[in-house]
Amino acid sequence: MNTNKKYKDSIFTRYFSDEQKLRLLYNALENTNYGEETKVNIITLEDVLFMNQKNDICFTIDNKFIILIEHQSTINNNMPLRCLLYIAREYEKLIDKNIVYRSTLQKIPTPHCYVLYNGVRNYPKEKILKLSDAFLVQQNPPELELTIKVININYKENHSIVQQCQYLKEYSYFISVVRAYLKKGYELNDAIVNAVKTCVNENVMKEFLEKNASEVLNMLFTEFDMDTAIETWKDEGRKEGIAKGRKEGIAKGKEEGRKEGLLKGKIEIAKNLLDVLDIETISKKTGLSIEEIKKLM
Repeated sequence: MNTNKKYKDSIFTRYFSDEQKLRLLYNALENTNYGEETKVNIITLEDVLFMNQKNDICFTIDNKFIILIEHQSTINNNMPLRCLLYIAREYEKLIDKNIVYRSTLQKIPTPHCYVLYNGVRNYPKEKILKLSDAFLVQQNPPELELTIKVININYKENHSIVQQCQYLKEYSYFISVVRAYLKKGYELNDAIVNAVKTCVNENVMKEFLEKNASEVLNMLFTEFDMDTAIETWKDEGRKEGIAKGRKEGIAKGKEEGRKEGLLKGKIEIAKNLLDVLDIETISKKTGLSIEEIKKLM
């Protein structure tokens, strides 16, 4: 497998990689009213992977703001650190590196960082994650800070931002339809196919779904299959760890058992994904390092 294989887009990334959609999404997120005359420039990291990662969507608007958006079905509390690395890389792309050595103040686009969450686990409608929470020694105030607003975009949450952006509302509804079919007992593939048909009939994401039919099925099948698998190994790892800890009767045994169970689950998932996804994506989804995944190959 080629370790430089291009990162596969998610449905969310593919759907929102459009200037008009991003303009309306930004208006909803920041309560602004930018029109079609406002310039949007998509600068998502993709051609050259940075630290074996790719952010979901990054763009500038009106040449004044830079917006970084991550879409996740599981919450990662390290997102402020990841976004710090992403945003630094984006600034490197936007400005001449020699400017930073000049005495004149270089103005840069103001950053906004978001995580749009649509996982199955309960999560607040909104939550702020801070880089400073990860510091070994707390500072008041912190000398370096980056905050991320996490927004729960699940359709049932009926978040005002989802309601204000029609494209985000339709995407959220589409995912909810897939899950509704899964709850009815449909196999994953049948649930996705039926959800696509339902949404097309209801004029939800219709043009996108019809235009990208086969890719949508493949991407969504991979995303949902992976999400289900990851949740499974997490639960199995917890149960296995707790059982081992109880058997040994000590907290250390419980913790070691939990870690052993989680690692075992991650390895099994990674093995199953080797023929489906590239190494970088498997690493991002499982938490295993690139080196660990290469060993499995």
